[in-house]
Amino acid sequence: MNALIKVAQSILNQNLNLKENEQILIVTDAESAEIAEIFYQAGLASGNETQLMKMKTRSKSGEEPPRTVAEAMKTAEVVLCITCHSLTHTSARKEASAHGARVATMPGVTLDMLQEGAITADYLEVEQLTDYYCKILDAGEQVTIEKGNATLSFSIKGRNGIPSTGIFRKKGESGNLPSGESYIAPLEDSANGTIVVDGSIAGIGVLKEPVTLTLINGRLKDASGDDGKRLLDLLGEGNGRIIAEFGIGTNKKARLTGNVLEDEKVFGTVHIAFGSNKPFGGTNEAGVHIDCVIKDPVVTIDGRTLGI
Repeated sequence: MNALIKVAQSILNQNLNLKENEQILIVTDAESAEIAEIFYQAGLASGNETQLMKMKTRSKSGEEPPRTVAEAMKTAEVVLCITCHSLTHTSARKEASAHGARVATMPGVTLDMLQEGAITADYLEVEQLTDYYCKILDAGEQVTIEKGNATLSFSIKGRNGIPSTGIFRKKGESGNLPSGESYIAPLEDSANGTIVVDGSIAGIGVLKEPVTLTLINGRLKDASGDDGKRLLDLLGEGNGRIIAEFGIGTNKKARLTGNVLEDEKVFGTVHIAFGSNKPFGGTNEAGVHIDCVIKDPVVTIDGRTLGI
């Protein structure tokens, strides 16, 4: 336990740039309480005022936390969301950032992940790679992803790339931890074609068989196999099926484990997501956000093939 507390202290200091007298809020649920307690003890050991709030487990990623939690998130300098499902793409996280909180979201984090894999990366290298791909996304207009015989194209024109480096030094900075991705909100009605997802799907895990997704005018129309049906059920019949995100993994230590927190950071993968994207520059609100990870694709932006 003491060793894990020291790891958590290192994360607070190196990744979250914790300062003396800053207040820490840790948001958790029953499934994640053990790890949340480690960070709670780390905060106390650092001499900082630290609060732990436990809420009912959300039913899916992107679902808002209770109002009391959302309000508390706006009052702390450092917020860690150590939960089963992700609060990254919620209005609560966005508002906390707008109030100056540095927010690290850690959905599904495990004890193993605190000691191995993505958390052990050279985060200066992650920062450099993430910045490199974000600049390409910022300047880009049209994206094409090819995998096998499947091709998906969509527009990112006028949208900004978002860096998720795992390092949060300034007021209002936020992202996943462990981290390492450059991501962007595609134009919601622009995606057409098919794509083969062969890595993992949030809420489902590592795929035993690839799932082929079919999109028409930005909306997911079909998904093959049993896992495809599960994905459609998770997204619901409404705005959850609209394309929300395109992301590029930038963490060379990240592993494909079935936990999307780490999966979507794997260098050599990209991911697309469906559902909410308003918190990072899109227009869609859906109460759900589900990522789908693709291994070793060919990605072209405005005719330029990316080296990933």
